[in-house]
This record gives sequence, structure tokens and C-alpha cells, in this order.
Amino acid sequence: MSLQYLPAVKPSAIALGTAFNHGIELAVLGPMFGATYKRAKLADSKEEFIRSREASSAALAWGTSLVGSGVQAYGIGALINATGTLSYKGAAYLGALVFMATSAPSFISQALVEKRPYDVVGVSVVTKVLESVGLSVFLTWWGTRTNPFE
Repeated sequence: MSLQYLPAVKPSAIALGTAFNHGIELAVLGPMFGATYKRAKLADSKEEFIRSREASSAALAWGTSLVGSGVQAYGIGALINATGTLSYKGAAYLGALVFMATSAPSFISQALVEKRPYDVVGVSVVTKVLESVGLSVFLTWWGTRTNPFE
């Protein structure tokens, strides 16, 4: 597979977008990391904690969040470049379209079909809106084009 067909996105935009999204994810995953920290304090030794299920779950959640944040940052940056988006308003619209296409159906299902508590669904919605709309506006502010004069 050749990577030459993938749109170019400025590496600093990918790095900062990854940090932006990963920070949002860590805020949501905070309670899980808090429970893991409590478990670490109760463990008799480092080795016991490292082999625990809590430690492996936290490491897996952190790692997948980091990789997913990077992929999402690249994807949003590539969309910004491919659509020629230059304004914050256009970036917000682009992020809203990404949110509606990827996340909105699952939230509707969670609220109406699965009958999950609205506060749980609300926190997830706010998180995903920040990860799509917020990220696209942030990347537009930073700049995503490798050569802005092309």
C-alpha cells in the first residue's frame, strides 16, 4: 500500500490535535484512572499491581485513546485540507457534520432505545462534540496545510 494517496497534513497539527483529543478523553476516563490509582496504593508490591486487571485495563484504555486521538486528528486535518476550509465557521460546520455522521446515531440509540441516564449520555455528547467540532476549529486555528501557498 502506498501512502502517497493520503492527503498531507502538517505533522505539528497532528501532534497538537492528538494532544487536544487525548486530553478530552483523559478527562472522561478520569474516574477509571482514579480507581486504578486507589488499587495501586492498596497493592502489596509494584509487581502485583502491574499484573492486576485494573492496571492492564487502564493501560489499554490510555493506549487506545492515544492512538484513536491521533487517527482522528489526522482525519479531521485531512478533511479540512480536502474541503479547503479556511474559516472557523466552516470548521465548525465540518466538525458538526463529522459528529452527526459518526456519533449522533449512537447517542440517539443510547437515550431512546437503551434508556441510559441522560446525564451519562449528555457527558458523552459533550465529549464527542469537543472531539469533532472543537478539534476542527482548533486545527483550523493552528493550520493543517503542509504548504499553505499551494
